[in-house]
Amino acid sequence: MRYFARLFVIVWTILRFGLDDLALSGLRRRRFQLLRRTISLGRSWQQPRGVRLRLALEHLGPIFVKFGQVLSTRRDLVPEDIVLELSKLQDDVPPFPAAESRALVEKAFGKSVEQLFGSFDAEPVASASIAQVHFATLKDGREVAVKVLRPGMLDTIDDDMALLRTLAGWIERLSADGRRLKPREVVAEFDTYLHDELDLVREAANAAQLRRNMAGLDLIMVPEMHWDMCSTEVIVMERMKGVPISQLDRLKAAGIDIPKLARDGVTIFFTQVFRDGFFHADMHPGNIQVSLDPATFGRYVALDFGIIGTLTEVDKEYLAQNFIAFFQRDYKRVAELHIASGWVPADTRVDELEGAVRAVCEPHFDRPLKDISLGQVLMRLFQTSRRFNVEIQPQLVLLQKTLLNVEGLGRQLDPELDLWATAKPFLERWMNEQVGWRALINQVKKEAPRYAQLFPELPRLLHDALKRQAAAPDSRALEALLREQHRTNRLLQALLYGAVGFTLGLLATQVWMRWPPLI
Repeated sequence: MRYFARLFVIVWTILRFGLDDLALSGLRRRRFQLLRRTISLGRSWQQPRGVRLRLALEHLGPIFVKFGQVLSTRRDLVPEDIVLELSKLQDDVPPFPAAESRALVEKAFGKSVEQLFGSFDAEPVASASIAQVHFATLKDGREVAVKVLRPGMLDTIDDDMALLRTLAGWIERLSADGRRLKPREVVAEFDTYLHDELDLVREAANAAQLRRNMAGLDLIMVPEMHWDMCSTEVIVMERMKGVPISQLDRLKAAGIDIPKLARDGVTIFFTQVFRDGFFHADMHPGNIQVSLDPATFGRYVALDFGIIGTLTEVDKEYLAQNFIAFFQRDYKRVAELHIASGWVPADTRVDELEGAVRAVCEPHFDRPLKDISLGQVLMRLFQTSRRFNVEIQPQLVLLQKTLLNVEGLGRQLDPELDLWATAKPFLERWMNEQVGWRALINQVKKEAPRYAQLFPELPRLLHDALKRQAAAPDSRALEALLREQHRTNRLLQALLYGAVGFTLGLLATQVWMRWPPLI
């Protein structure tokens, strides 16, 4: 009954705010316009379409609000009036009552607010789809931010996800394209991330990990968590002071180098993805600020760590090779990578896939970001992929979403930013560290503790093996073991000499390149 009640609420909200009329208005065929006029009989709306869409998404809850947040960064795909309204969803969702927030804090820690804090602002400073934030000070005077989960979120999300799973099943049964997109797997992954957001301790742990990863980059700041005041429904963290990245006029007036800020954003994104495989996956403008403090002037300030994306080493290497092949316009390599990874059927012709990718991507190179839309590129690639039965990888959905957010931020900060030229040197350097002689040295350093522990044990292990064989009645087995031991010793000696020779050769080559002999 709860399932059907939620479905009724969604349909009623669509009709109440005229979203059906808004959707049909974009379809120019005569039969759709006739349908639009028919269902609009007796209904009228005084508010603009952007306001109606924003109010409907707010009314429907967190999943729909997040959808609106993503749309608000796509100025190239969504009309300006709608973007302006949807941007209010980033940090201006209506708050829940201050009394409820206070009660949740006291319940979480078993003490009154007065016992916990020196001061506590009843009015939230920010209100989002999942939680809201209050400023406070601790008893020792340190300024903190208190994040409180919205009450009743779990039931709403469970109902919405049940509807999405049903819809995904219909899509898979009724559409060949739908099966290729793996909607049920995508919904399952989205479900996981949403439920992760409902555990604020997990968010605090994400922030701590990201803070460690970014410590040496000096481009971004992440708040420190107060672990003795963290629970699943309330977390207390260091208060971060900055200007929202969407307030460009204030940033320019303060002397921030906006083009550099845009380049730093690209660097931060690719560092998190390809160096760490651990990236902030909710980078809409409401979660990003810029510091004006003299000690950290111009650095990004990251907030809200409920959605974090992770990539395996295989994912990172595959994506990096694809990016570099794109940057080098090596479309044959892109096609080969897709086939080798199993994203397309093994019998796909490389030359046909190469030609299709070239037709989509070639027109977009050597152009500023204001003239490039990754959204449009992805749509073209999607249309092309139907021909080749490309399978969408659910584990990369968050990365695709984050890349679109980064593009939206870059377009807002510096329309002249060349995304390709900014990212290419970073990826080439990363690949050299992964597959060159530096990678060999790094791998040896990484494995050295294991080898150091193993080598001293080899004589004892060999002696024990020989004793066991000597005690056995079959002397032929002992002779075979001794022969194998001699063969192993020779192999180890050859490997050792080869490694030493290889190292000396590398050193000689480096000396030759740095200080060539005078002739």
